[in-house]
Amino acid sequence: MSIVEAVQRLQLAYVRAIDDDRLEEWPGFFADTCLYRVTHRADYDAGRQFGMIYADSQGMLADRVSSLRSVNIYEAQTYRHVINPPWLVDDAPDLACVGAQTGFLIARTMRTGELSLFASGCYIDRIDLSGSTPKFVEKTVVLDSPVIDTLLALPF
Repeated sequence: MSIVEAVQRLQLAYVRAIDDDRLEEWPGFFADTCLYRVTHRADYDAGRQFGMIYADSQGMLADRVSSLRSVNIYEAQTYRHVINPPWLVDDAPDLACVGAQTGFLIARTMRTGELSLFASGCYIDRIDLSGSTPKFVEKTVVLDSPVIDTLLALPF
């Protein structure tokens, strides 16, 4: 399997787990020490490191899922991702880790059946290919718009 195919399979499995509400699997797509953040284009382009969501370990991601399931109160909703094929970038520091950018659209369906285009943007990733299963070392979700119309509940 080529590097592009491995990255694409990881991305597809990642969004499918979210879309199918298998959120408990979501942290497993990341290395133990990782960075996951959600930001918007202007902040990303300005080099700001903070995000609307920021987690720096697989444990923090697992805590987020646990909170979603048992603590947070939000309107029931589902996502459906449409993603582009990944574009490999050559900014990775070594051959065991590859950089990739993948464009996405997310449609959101509310409990009432209301359907909307929820988000568009790009995943900017560093992926560790050294193990038996590729893992995200960094996943930066760069949203095209800074406007979010609801609580950021589900992962992107």
